[in-house]
Formats: sequence, C-alpha cells, structure tokens
Amino acid sequence: MRVTVTVNGERREADDVWEGESLLHVLRERLGLPGSKNACEQGECGSCTVLMDGLPVCACLVAAGQAQDREVRTVEGLAEGADRLAPVQEAFVEAGAVQCGFCTPGLLVAAHDLIRRAGRPSDVEIREALAGNLCRCTGYEKIMEAVRLAAARTASAELSTEDTP
Repeated sequence: MRVTVTVNGERREADDVWEGESLLHVLRERLGLPGSKNACEQGECGSCTVLMDGLPVCACLVAAGQAQDREVRTVEGLAEGADRLAPVQEAFVEAGAVQCGFCTPGLLVAAHDLIRRAGRPSDVEIREALAGNLCRCTGYEKIMEAVRLAAARTASAELSTEDTP
C-alpha cells in the first residue's frame, strides 16, 4: 500500500508499505529520517518518540497506515532551518545531556512538546513528561538541566517578541 503523510511540514509518500509495518520503519528506512531510534520495539523506551498531529507517540507502536494523511514531526523537524538548532536541541548540547545519543531524539521531542504545552514546567512536570523515555547513560540531572534551560530561553524569547512593536 502507499502511505502519504506530512512529515516535518513536507508531504511525503512511501510505496509498497506492508500492513504490519511501523511508522518508525517507514520514517527511518523509506523516508530517510534516521533520527528516531529503534530500540525496544515495544513502546517502553521512548527513543522513537515523534509528534503525530501534535501529540507524542512511540512511532514503533503506530502502524504506518495509521499515519495516513496525518502530520508527523520528528527530531529532524525540531530545528529552525537547516543551519539552526531548536532551543531544546541547543540546551541539550550545552548542558551535556547528550551521551551515547540513543535516547536523545525521543527526549528532545518529548521535552519540546512539554515546553510548547507548559511554558516553564516544574521539575515534577518535567519528570512526568519524560517518564516514558529511558536513558541508560545518565542520572537524568543533565537532562533536567537542559529542559529547564530550554524552557527559560523559550520563555525569554517569547517575552522579547511580545515587547517588540
């Protein structure tokens, strides 16, 4: 079957998709977007988290056909243009929240979604939003620090924009 989905603002098609194929496989192998990682294939680790119609989902659990005519945003789509990282991506780099990098794409998407929804989330809100994303390398403190930093910068940028006539 053919699956047509809008990925990171661009309408894309994948042909010869079989019924049981996951959205994750289509993104990585058919559309050339390897950012979302394939780790557990059971929706337990969060490394494949993407936004579908604005909601975080584990792409490994979404059948490709379920994404037909939907909007999907991957970690590659968080960046603001080809030569500029999203605030959450910059904050992860600056805070040292990136180690092996396997969990990072899912954490970035989940953190981006949280900041979009909550503005300046509390530590409890951050922990809750990231609870479905497992990292085996860190104690999560640098990840928490990165989300706090990204939220603060995003809030400051929004205030600056509001102040500009």
